[in-house]
Amino acid sequence: MRKTSRRAFLALAGTAALSACGSNTVQSGKPPPSTAYSAGATRPKPKPVDLAQWYHPYPEAGVQEAVTRYAAAYQRSKVAVQWNPDDYETKLNAALQAGPVPDVFEGHVTVDRVRQNLLAPLDDVIGPVRNDFNQSVLAAQTVDGKLYGIPQALDTQVLFYRKSFLQEAGVQPPQTLDELVEAARKLSKDGVKGLFAGNDAGAAALAGPLLWAAGLDYLKDGKTVGFDDPRAATAFAKLHDLNGSLLLGASTDWADPIPFIDGLTAMQWTWLGNLPKIQDTMKDDFGILAFPRLDAAGAPSVPVSGLSAMVHSKSLNPNAAKDFVKWLWLERTDFQQEFATKFGSHLPARLSVLDKAAAGTDAAKLVRENGRAAGPLWTPTANTALVDALGKIARDGADPVAETKAAIEAVKAELGRLSA
Repeated sequence: MRKTSRRAFLALAGTAALSACGSNTVQSGKPPPSTAYSAGATRPKPKPVDLAQWYHPYPEAGVQEAVTRYAAAYQRSKVAVQWNPDDYETKLNAALQAGPVPDVFEGHVTVDRVRQNLLAPLDDVIGPVRNDFNQSVLAAQTVDGKLYGIPQALDTQVLFYRKSFLQEAGVQPPQTLDELVEAARKLSKDGVKGLFAGNDAGAAALAGPLLWAAGLDYLKDGKTVGFDDPRAATAFAKLHDLNGSLLLGASTDWADPIPFIDGLTAMQWTWLGNLPKIQDTMKDDFGILAFPRLDAAGAPSVPVSGLSAMVHSKSLNPNAAKDFVKWLWLERTDFQQEFATKFGSHLPARLSVLDKAAAGTDAAKLVRENGRAAGPLWTPTANTALVDALGKIARDGADPVAETKAAIEAVKAELGRLSA
């Protein structure tokens, strides 16, 4: 049976596209009908309702046992966990259309699910703890001003660098794009390249970070093109400036740390979740950075993504489902910390839990200060248009202004489709 990593499941962050699925099918029944009682008679204590909760199959050992234990600890409803080891997204989409199971499930908030009235708004659930989350992460759960997902745990991408390589080259950790270009050039020597950000020259992995570096975004106000600005082309041109310093044709892509571990590159953009593998090999001979800013008007960034808990609008017991989501993902901070940190190098979604779990670490600081996420309206179609433009700029030296304009028009057309 093929297992899919959490990072692979999140590779198209914000687009609801990926893998892995199920057994142990659970059906939620309707609560028993009420019975009439004579005046003064003692009513029986209400029985907990049944809830079905779905997960995709995490490959890390112990996750299934943990989430089953969490459900068993809940007293107000009987929660049956279903683990789905096949094509999770396909199976989930079919189940949501048919209803009422699952009551609670994990995944990405998408415009299609909202438009089809498949998700219950959760603004009343998150309530007073809304400010205890990275606001960009919450924006990725929001459509038309309503929040539909409660983040469970976060994964982030960072720039790893080899301390000894930088020291030997007389290079400081880069804080701007120009410094990144110059550092990569100086570090490219003796069979080592300065930077690895993917075999596509960084077009896919660095699209968002390049926009944020310029102080821009995928979308503005969640509904219009966010990079219809000359600064976008300026930032994109920096990717072409890295030509000659980028590792290309590696045996694995940017999500795998092997090129960095094997010493083929002095810096690599990859998942923070690769930290244990890198640490095992390099000990303390490495550091992590946010992606550098373009200039003082821009900002450093680390993309953050993760699955969220949602409530099915067709659930027979939506209020009970909301209560369970609130209990597990907002109240039980011990479970939240364990879920994020015990089964791989992930991060708690709640900032207060993040600070406790990773107090004083660079990772906690980067997520709190620089975490950025794409929103639900940033679709695979929009992303493809931007990545294609970046690829032409990075690899072929195409005109950044013309390619950016083409991407802007394609994204405008996609946004028009979504609003029709």
